[in-house]
Amino acid sequence: MSATATSPLPGKRGPGTAQATDQSVAVSAKPVTWKTPVMLALLALVAFVFFGLMGPNQTAEFGISTGGDFFQLPAVEVPAFLGGIVLSVILLGLAAYAVFLKTKGQAAPAWLPITFTVLFVTAFLIWVVGGARTPSISLAGLIAGSVTLAVPLVFGSLSGVLCERVGVVNIAIEGQLLGGAFTAAMVATMTRNPFLGLLAAAVAGAVVSMVLAVFSIKYLVNQIIVGVVLNVLVSGLTGFLFSTVMQANKAQFNSPVGLDNIEIPVLSGIPIIGPILFKQTLVGYLMYVAVIVVWLGLFKTKWGLRVRAVGEHPQAADTLGINVNATRFWNVTIGGAIAGIGGSFFTLVAIDSFTKEISGGRGFIALAALIFGRWNPIGAFFAALLFGFADNLQSIVTIIGTPVPSQFMAMLPYLVTVLAVAGLVGRSRPPAASGIPYVKG
Repeated sequence: MSATATSPLPGKRGPGTAQATDQSVAVSAKPVTWKTPVMLALLALVAFVFFGLMGPNQTAEFGISTGGDFFQLPAVEVPAFLGGIVLSVILLGLAAYAVFLKTKGQAAPAWLPITFTVLFVTAFLIWVVGGARTPSISLAGLIAGSVTLAVPLVFGSLSGVLCERVGVVNIAIEGQLLGGAFTAAMVATMTRNPFLGLLAAAVAGAVVSMVLAVFSIKYLVNQIIVGVVLNVLVSGLTGFLFSTVMQANKAQFNSPVGLDNIEIPVLSGIPIIGPILFKQTLVGYLMYVAVIVVWLGLFKTKWGLRVRAVGEHPQAADTLGINVNATRFWNVTIGGAIAGIGGSFFTLVAIDSFTKEISGGRGFIALAALIFGRWNPIGAFFAALLFGFADNLQSIVTIIGTPVPSQFMAMLPYLVTVLAVAGLVGRSRPPAASGIPYVKG
């Protein structure tokens, strides 16, 4: 009997075809793990014990409006003990639902860990404020301050997204932020023009990135090593110039003209969202624009498709006529310029001068936000906001006199990142070719 006679007809499935298809489906199906259910259950138990059973008996007060708002809203008062019990019981219910889905072989839906995280943070905030000597905080101020502190983190994480999406690991974000801060301070001081300082910061970040690109793409030097060396080099260079040039003549080289807040009438007076969206400096507005533009560029344009192809499978992209190394070089350069703009925040917005190590390791926090956000501009943005929230809350809890140690608050965002990467927000996978040099051949 010929092979033609035993083969299924085109468009029809024989027994062998059905068996092969079933096997391929079984192989391709992702197994449902216990990671998320177990982690949710442990966090829910922690919330029930500490936020619920051991919760304070005071009333936590959260101010909604500020004096400059267009209209005033009353403060929200929550009994800390009762609120902790209710929220922790809901968290236990969500964890139980995740366990139930696992027993049925089903993965937890996307809304479940997101809802769990929001409720857990709310319960934690009630517990912290309710246990303070002065159990009252301004929720509007907390959120607005968190967004402000997250600005350089957002720019740094966007730089990482652009680089890693094209296959280059950017450990040099810290150096790009630091170089941008130093250059912005010096140029804005010498020209008395903060906008020129902002432009110079972008150029400085791009220069640092071009060094990274040349050594890692052209000369195939290990990308991690080049990034670490660049961080040390920029730190040493800016520190040396600060000590020898800026301190010798502060008025001429280290007294930059800062960027003023730009308020949009009426909209800036909306409670909570007004100061966040409509009362920012130019750098703050650029942050929102950069997030939107990078997301649209990566996922809604041909350029973005080529970039992601280079980051996932450079050989296939090269076959299709895409210049892999040129694409990587320009993406890394653009990412450095974005990080440089983020660095200008330190000297043109936050404070009025440059100091040694002014970035304070935020480039590495931006890397954590990049991973937490799963190499997505929107995800990295919200992850950076979480870090800014923890940073701002650390300062506020010290002021209101909460018994929670400030060191714990400083540790919290990193702990959350570890939990997220471990599976709380699903599988976190970088681009397949990230960190792997490409040699055409």
